[in-house]
Amino acid sequence: MLPQIPSPMKSPHLSGSRGVALLHDPLFNKGTAFTDAERDALGLRGLLPPRVATQDQQLERVLGNFRRKENALEKYIYLISLQERNESLFYRLVMEHLDEMMPIIYTPTVGLACQKYGHIFRRPRGLYITKNDKGRVKAILQNWPHDDVRIIVVTDGERILGLGDLGANGMGIPVGKLSLYTACSGIPPAQCLPIMLDVGTNNSSLLADPLYLGITEPRLRGPAYDELVEELVQSVQEIFPRACLQFEDFGNANAFRLLHRYRDEVCTFNDDIQGTAGVTLAGLLSAERLTGIPLKQQRILFLGAGEAGIGIGDLIVEALKLQGVPEADARRQCWFVDSKGLVVKSRTDLVEHKLRFAHDHAPLGSLLEAVHALKPTALIGVSGMPQTFTEEVVRAMAAAQARPIIFALSNPTSKAECTAEQCYTWTDGRGIFASGSPFAPVTLNGVTHVPGQGNNSYIFPGVGLGVIATEAAHVTDEMFYVAARKLADLATPEDLALGRIFPDLQRIREVSLEIATAVAEVAFRRNLTRLPRPDDLRAHLRGMMFDPKYPDYV
Repeated sequence: MLPQIPSPMKSPHLSGSRGVALLHDPLFNKGTAFTDAERDALGLRGLLPPRVATQDQQLERVLGNFRRKENALEKYIYLISLQERNESLFYRLVMEHLDEMMPIIYTPTVGLACQKYGHIFRRPRGLYITKNDKGRVKAILQNWPHDDVRIIVVTDGERILGLGDLGANGMGIPVGKLSLYTACSGIPPAQCLPIMLDVGTNNSSLLADPLYLGITEPRLRGPAYDELVEELVQSVQEIFPRACLQFEDFGNANAFRLLHRYRDEVCTFNDDIQGTAGVTLAGLLSAERLTGIPLKQQRILFLGAGEAGIGIGDLIVEALKLQGVPEADARRQCWFVDSKGLVVKSRTDLVEHKLRFAHDHAPLGSLLEAVHALKPTALIGVSGMPQTFTEEVVRAMAAAQARPIIFALSNPTSKAECTAEQCYTWTDGRGIFASGSPFAPVTLNGVTHVPGQGNNSYIFPGVGLGVIATEAAHVTDEMFYVAARKLADLATPEDLALGRIFPDLQRIREVSLEIATAVAEVAFRRNLTRLPRPDDLRAHLRGMMFDPKYPDYV
């Protein structure tokens, strides 16, 4: 059998906490739910109000308090404060009200929280490693209080969502991503480590802000940057040898390069490149059931040729190759428009990661021209440029296709290429829409359309669980392909009837378990793990998932 990921919620004695210290330990604190026997045994008598509450009663209280907050940022602050004092209650709240909580703890509100991070800072969370810490990264990792870390999310804050360089304020992203690992796939919170690699910022407003908490110097570049990243990667292998290292929200200049550098050396992936690719591919595969057009016959046009767009293109190519399409033909099914126009071979200004999708075609200067010329079946926005899917563009898509696929994936909501209402209105309700951030249902001509959210949280938590449960040596493209295929298969006929090409988000734990099982099967089939395969892999993985309900301590 595979070794279990130990639960952090077995006994407070494991942490040596009791009395006031126990009430300040978010992993073990139960607040007013400590029983009379526990209060006597753990030195809590008199430190709490006398009436013992159930977790259900606590949940009612915190949900009411959450809903009374006046705006999304205040709700974010409230949830983070709850997480800092009682992890189990926080995750119970998030898991049972995921539709309501996810837009707060992650996109779109987390973007605003990162912009305001220095101003709303309450309590440190995670590890900060700066460009001045070269030579002592290992010692910093050893300061972390939990020694069995299994998943690490690290950012250098250069490309936070579609908001750009937010420097050390970007810590909100690893914190939020790891919250979703626990809520969506049950990885215990003590196994999660957020890291901010603070190498400075080129954001002049942050440099001038007296409340900014990061290094007030320009960004580190070149060999010194690479040496710091290398020290971090190698120190992780030594201190947390069973951890998967996820790169998050790095700028294009480093994201592709670092993924290429480390993906075959350590257990690592980049969610912006590979996770976004997985959920987008799943959307395309699911949309086949509405369009009747198989992936082999799709022509896909991207607005944006950065890490998300190219990552999606690469995974589509891998999926097509697995379906028997030659690689060159598969690449010609993916076309890109960047800030200079259509990506074609005759251009001399293309960076390396765009070259493999540069095709023979006359230069075109705009997205609208590309839509008219190529007549794509799917239009995917990963540009970070709001309202670039104009009415003319969307209507041109609808004129060429009976069921045009339109994915406006840029985050947060303010950066979306178009809204769900615009898509449905301009396509007369025929558009198949998905977005990166949530949009409300749209009623048009008496028909209600429920837009799908192409949220990476459908993919990365399950992939992470499958990888760390098997202690896989590497995270492969095949793992993201099987994750996408599984996610598409889990969209029900009822989902599709509403126009939603992804499963209901409330099913995310089930979805993550199925994806984790598929990913683990790849690890065993490709000999990426030295662990023995259990007889019932799905049941084994289910047994590893964190349960936020309080255990009895005595």
